[in-house]
Amino acid sequence: MTHSLTTGPSTKQEQEADALRRDAEDPGHRELFLVPPAEGGDYPESAYLAGNSLGLQPKATRTELLADLDAWARLGVEGHLEAERPWLPYHELLTEPAARLVGALPEETVVMNSLTVNLHLLMVSFYRPKGRRTRIVIEDTAFPSDSYAVRSQARFHGLDPDATVVRLRSGGEVLDYLAREGETVALVMLGGVNYLTGELMDIPAITAAGHAAGAVVGWDLAHAAGNVPLSLHEWGPDFAAWCSYKYLNSGPGALGGVFVHQRHLGDPSLPRFEGWWSTEQATRFRMDPVSRPPATADAWQISNPPIYAMGPVRTSLELFDRVGMAELRARSVRLTAYLESLLDEIVPSRPLSVVTPRDPGRRGCQLSLRIERGSAAELAGRLRREHGVVTDAREPDIVRMAPTPLYSTYHDCWRAVVALADRVQEES
Repeated sequence: MTHSLTTGPSTKQEQEADALRRDAEDPGHRELFLVPPAEGGDYPESAYLAGNSLGLQPKATRTELLADLDAWARLGVEGHLEAERPWLPYHELLTEPAARLVGALPEETVVMNSLTVNLHLLMVSFYRPKGRRTRIVIEDTAFPSDSYAVRSQARFHGLDPDATVVRLRSGGEVLDYLAREGETVALVMLGGVNYLTGELMDIPAITAAGHAAGAVVGWDLAHAAGNVPLSLHEWGPDFAAWCSYKYLNSGPGALGGVFVHQRHLGDPSLPRFEGWWSTEQATRFRMDPVSRPPATADAWQISNPPIYAMGPVRTSLELFDRVGMAELRARSVRLTAYLESLLDEIVPSRPLSVVTPRDPGRRGCQLSLRIERGSAAELAGRLRREHGVVTDAREPDIVRMAPTPLYSTYHDCWRAVVALADRVQEES
């Protein structure tokens, strides 16, 4: 039996009508995306609230990717220069929209590789332990890949990762630690939005505190890019990296992005790995044995970029350019507040709690629920199979719901909470 919500419109039909009314008054851009069919429940489409894990496919992606493939069939090697979107400078089509998305200058931005590869390449340049200044500060609930990456960097420099990597529970703890122990910190590298709790870090304040302590500051923006407005050039971190398969809807394993602040560009003292694409384009085909890196973030590239992986990123970034982060953030705040209000009606009487900050300024569009009994993965599976509600689980006890403003609806949120109320029984 489906439980109705207890406040607001009094019947299930009235509650659903209220959600549909909100969608009519505050529509997103769902029509631009392919929404998976529901595996169960009463509706043909999924209520897809897992865009923080993998974004949906824009309808334009297939057409535009096939056009790039057709250029290969028609032109062969000449596509490097003669395709409608020539392959040699293809990555440059992504630079300006990516820079706008994260509040950077075009010369500070490049799309390349995947997230953890980029973090390693950036740490080659920016993690330079010396003397007492060796420590790396991350959040205690950092995404595991980040934890593995920084520990391996410590080992690469001959350091003990258990002594070198400092795990702190909150942005406040990071600020306190920098004030007390800042002279021992070589690198602060945090997630802009925490993947587990959905908390938005105070990026400008932590960046300023890290620099005041003499440390380098970098950010993993996997859960921030396309989710919250960013002003990287103004805020001044040394570097940042992000993926594009979550909120940026560019497909599984899609290419990531890199930011290197303008003050570091062209610095010959900065160590950096190099390869074919690290040298300036104008002289690349002179085949010189010594690289001539440009004074831009392009210098951090290594290999010939994969064109058919870049195509979906370009398609997505063009969509973000058309809609704009200001509009998306405003709808995100409204949509997430609506989901939160529905959760407030059912959570107090069930073995559930919301661990994401309530202040809209301290979160993106994700709300994380802690399941006090049972398996988070089992609950997420039942929501999908029996109700057509797609969330994701982080074992042992977190279910994440992300009403993504581009394509999620108020009706999706209502369906999710009705399903959750049905699957998690009230406590006696």
